[in-house]
Amino acid sequence: MSDPRWLLLIHQIPPKPGYLRVKAWRQLQRLGAVSVKNSIYVLPRSDDAHEDLQWILREITAAGGDGSICEARFIDGLADDQLEAMFHAARDADYADLASSATRLSDDGDDRARFEQGVARLRRRLEEIVAIDFFGAPGRDTADRLLGALEAKLCPAPPAETTTAEQRRAEVRGSTWITRKGIHVDRMASAWLIRCFIDPDARFQFVDAKRYRHEPGELRFDMFEAEYTHEGDRCSFEVLVERFGLDDVSLIPLAEIVHDIDLKDGKFGRPETGGIASLVAGIAMAHAEDESRLARASAVFDDLREYFRRKPNTTRRGTLARDGKEPT
Repeated sequence: MSDPRWLLLIHQIPPKPGYLRVKAWRQLQRLGAVSVKNSIYVLPRSDDAHEDLQWILREITAAGGDGSICEARFIDGLADDQLEAMFHAARDADYADLASSATRLSDDGDDRARFEQGVARLRRRLEEIVAIDFFGAPGRDTADRLLGALEAKLCPAPPAETTTAEQRRAEVRGSTWITRKGIHVDRMASAWLIRCFIDPDARFQFVDAKRYRHEPGELRFDMFEAEYTHEGDRCSFEVLVERFGLDDVSLIPLAEIVHDIDLKDGKFGRPETGGIASLVAGIAMAHAEDESRLARASAVFDDLREYFRRKPNTTRRGTLARDGKEPT
């Protein structure tokens, strides 16, 4: 029999003092707990979660209430995937709120200090949400992208490149490439692009971003503080294409598709995008391991590249046509 996956706090709080119920609720929200019944809250089982719930239970009992902490496996009724979906929904709501705040925050040239403070506040809030995002809610990607675009406004423009694209590819050959685990479209496509066009000897590691510590010689992509990640309104795939000077015509429609799936802004509106989005979602649903996801996605992108290579009329102006001319 498998070990219990969950911790339950089952409690009763007296009607007075009135603030106690609100205080307990706020504490549970900060821990990332979700409610399965009015007085039953659940967290993934861990030593830290156990200790946090003990402190809350101590306050409840000291005020005249009572309760218990249980290790649990759900046998009937709620299933584990339903509980994970509840955690996803709770964190997606948090990410959506943060994304709305990021969208409202603009770079006011007359009050630079206010803008910097706002960006710092949103970064702290994002770190708080990520700390309780136990199952990798999909809303994080949008929040990361919007906040990254704001932070980019605070950074000076990088110096002009003095190395050629070929030299840059030679410099990264055989590197260890790091990205967040639970890969989806931009990380799938970027890893495929790295191995096919940039670094055929690439080694990939899929890490827990909360615990990862950067090591010298590692190259990060599509994650916070990465060497290659979102810039402005461009996804990581587009950034890699540009930074490494990749001019394969088949990458134009691929970049447009990845952009629209990842950023959900409908910028390019290619007819293939909806079907590819469903296929990518199916890969993520069917394969929990990132290596398996990458293998399946790579086969898809290999075939899409061949299609767009042989059907040049399907290539539009695209993300690679920086000079405003149609690719030849």
